[in-house]
Amino acid sequence: MITAFGASGWQWLNAPREWSAGDGLTLVCEPGTDLWNATHYGYTYDTAHLFGRTVPGNLRLTVTVAAAYAEQYDQAGAILRIGGDDWIKAGVEYVDGAFHLSTVVTRTFSDWSVLPLGRAADRVSIGLEREGDAVTVRYGLDGDPPETLLRLAYFPPGEPALAGAMAAAPTGKGFAARFHEVAISQG
Repeated sequence: MITAFGASGWQWLNAPREWSAGDGLTLVCEPGTDLWNATHYGYTYDTAHLFGRTVPGNLRLTVTVAAAYAEQYDQAGAILRIGGDDWIKAGVEYVDGAFHLSTVVTRTFSDWSVLPLGRAADRVSIGLEREGDAVTVRYGLDGDPPETLLRLAYFPPGEPALAGAMAAAPTGKGFAARFHEVAISQG
């Protein structure tokens, strides 16, 4: 187990070759990594870099990230994951030459929603709040807390979930990401 962000019990799923968890979490996202199940594209990938702690019940996860997104589908943000068929990821994704806020909800099959940012943001904060059978996704830009509603989604209640940070580079050569904050509170 890893100690980071003032707490112990952090772990990797698909750890990148280069990372450090000193003052925040820094990583180099490896090429060919992704998190997606079947829908539209016909493939399933479970190779994204996930850094988190397993947490039962209601929680609030806040992730603040800055990254050098450069190629199609480069992405970094927050993750709640029960297993390979039940997860939610939300963050920044570089799509068709522009920056977007992206949310993927997977219950066996992935669905994807995007909101164009219109510009690069120095830092993006994502908040995932799990209450009962729902997760509320919020965001904040350039130092603002995640208060703006992005999505509300069903999430199976009663199952412990890995809560933390994620990054993937499905089509590009990889990129550097820095997570300034990954905070989990329960209750």
